[in-house]
Amino acid sequence: MFGNAEPIDSIRTRDHVLYGSVDRECTGIVTCIWPSAKIIRAAQTLGANLIVSHEALFWNHGDRQGWLAFNKTFQAKKAVLDEWGGAVWRDHDFIHSKVPIDTDGAMVDGIFYGLAWKLGWLDCRVGDMSNPMDFEIPETSAEELARYLIERLGLRGTRIVGDPGARVRRVHIPLHLIGPNDDSETRYVDEYDVDCLLCMETTDFTTCEYIRDAAQLGQGKAAITIGHFNMEEPGMEYMAHWISQALGTDEIPCTFLPQEDPYHYVIA
Repeated sequence: MFGNAEPIDSIRTRDHVLYGSVDRECTGIVTCIWPSAKIIRAAQTLGANLIVSHEALFWNHGDRQGWLAFNKTFQAKKAVLDEWGGAVWRDHDFIHSKVPIDTDGAMVDGIFYGLAWKLGWLDCRVGDMSNPMDFEIPETSAEELARYLIERLGLRGTRIVGDPGARVRRVHIPLHLIGPNDDSETRYVDEYDVDCLLCMETTDFTTCEYIRDAAQLGQGKAAITIGHFNMEEPGMEYMAHWISQALGTDEIPCTFLPQEDPYHYVIA
């Protein structure tokens, strides 16, 4: 790890070669949020034989493959990988552990630094881009902010919980709003006068219920659900900009490939 980066457990880390062999000359690198079949085929077209992905290859925590041996989609994806013939390496814990890419080489979470860069919010940061992640942005409404996120992140749409007309300055990115630890996020919104949450994933109870009640009680709160991959993908886009510096050479081509918004919206 670098300098003051957070430690990575060498036994439990998710950062492994997930497929293929790295014992060959690298002909090109592709960075992506998730190595889908589309990304693998695009890497083959580019002549790149290394994919650096943030998320797992085979749809589960730890990327276990034994239980999938007779799964038809697993077999089809393996065939695509074998035809390509390259290697997939997962960079999850390392890039989240803080990397020296901020001003003067300061340590930041590379994924959320990339998000701030993509949104044009590097000068709006509050704190050190770790958890919690907060921004003070020029005042806007929650609906206007949602439209800005759609434009900047290339989304097909998004969802707002709470008051679309809420006046937003203080924006907070919680981690995973999936139930067990959501009380801390509810307390944080209240204590730090957060106007709007930008969420990776949410459940409809806990913090989302709180945001709705706060809005109905005239407190001007909103939450915008972006999606996990949509939120973190800009970090892998930014990675393509600094990977040559990390390698000490620009002779190996490095290309970011977007997965694109996974959600399709059917409007009533």
